[in-house]
Amino acid sequence: MEKEQFEFVLVPLGLLVFFIYHIWLVYHIVHNPVRTVIGLNAESRHQWVLAMMSDPMKNGVLAVQTIRNNIMASTLLSTTAITLSSLIGIFASSSWSDDTPLIPYGRTSIKHISVTICFLIAFLCNVQSIRYYCHVSFLITAPTIRDKREYMEYISVTLNRGNHAWSIGLRAFYLSFAFFLWIYGPIPMFTCCCLTSLVLFFLDTTAKITRNLHSSNSFRKERGTRDVESALEPDYHPLPGNNLCQNSDVNHV
Repeated sequence: MEKEQFEFVLVPLGLLVFFIYHIWLVYHIVHNPVRTVIGLNAESRHQWVLAMMSDPMKNGVLAVQTIRNNIMASTLLSTTAITLSSLIGIFASSSWSDDTPLIPYGRTSIKHISVTICFLIAFLCNVQSIRYYCHVSFLITAPTIRDKREYMEYISVTLNRGNHAWSIGLRAFYLSFAFFLWIYGPIPMFTCCCLTSLVLFFLDTTAKITRNLHSSNSFRKERGTRDVESALEPDYHPLPGNNLCQNSDVNHV
């Protein structure tokens, strides 16, 4: 009874901590994207699409290679997710017998189903991200939409959707770690949820150096300071003829 009481308290509490953190994260991504790495990366990808579309004939190969790297990462995660979910399904079906009901119940079955659902969500999200990336790789090399701002905005939105789907699939992997540790007890599961939320907080929030790295205003400020420094320099530039005259005078003396 003590173990069941621990599960009834710690398991929902751990999931509550994990989901409250992600609700806070989504709120700041929507209302204050500069504070989150996801929001800054979305703005950086938007600027990247505009830069690539400025000259698609010249930058097309670089854009396609960059998107191909993202497709390979999503393919690896989707393959891992479907493989692990298949292994868990085989392991769970081997423990069934003829007396097992159509819908299994119990703590062990709920744990297996929870981990499997996380892996299936990760698989579907990564497949969706591959779909968006393939669509972007086709559109970003089209020279006919070079000067059409609305189409360029659509391409950047599609690219960000693919990356958001990849992020959701990756966080489904993170949640699967907590469900996997639930097999060993509710205390490891609760500890994993708290530690995962804490680590993700430091990974998702931005520092000043991160904001300056991703923000285009920093480049403008740096360029402005250089222009000011160049403007403050003296305008006197000695001519080669003056140097020759000075040298000749010195030699004559």
